[in-house]
Amino acid sequence: MSQAKGDRRERELVNELDEAGFAVMRAPASGSATDRELPDVLAGDGERFYAIEAKSSSGDPIYLTGEEVEALTFFARNFGAKPRIGVRFDREDWYFFHPGDLYVTDGGNYRVKKETALAKGTDFPEFTGRSEKVTLEAVGDGDDGPDEEIVRVLNAVEQGVMDVDEAAGLLE
Repeated sequence: MSQAKGDRRERELVNELDEAGFAVMRAPASGSATDRELPDVLAGDGERFYAIEAKSSSGDPIYLTGEEVEALTFFARNFGAKPRIGVRFDREDWYFFHPGDLYVTDGGNYRVKKETALAKGTDFPEFTGRSEKVTLEAVGDGDDGPDEEIVRVLNAVEQGVMDVDEAAGLLE
């Protein structure tokens, strides 16, 4: 993806979050302009505060380095925001993931496939609090073992990409 396209997608995300009622800014020094790694977008609405690394693709899987994800998590923790990876594939909407929910490659990088984004990502209305996703699993009545959401949150804490307080908030 070209830098110009990436910049355009980041501005698009900023505008959409602004329209959804968030105070939002694009970090002008994200990328290579500073020694400190900064998220692409900071957004908050008084209740939710996010540090977002935004990535887009024409359809190929999106990869993030382990260093990018670690820097996002570190910044978000110190800033008091929730770290999120925002992905957008051509002709699709934005989808969001907590870093702990991403697939980790053997080399320690992170990957998001288009199918994964569509099936498991948090869509824009849910991300901004306008709707809540309901899945067939959530309305099922069988007890098929441990709750997958609890297992994912516990794995994120174990991997160090989510702190205990954020995990407790998600599990309430």
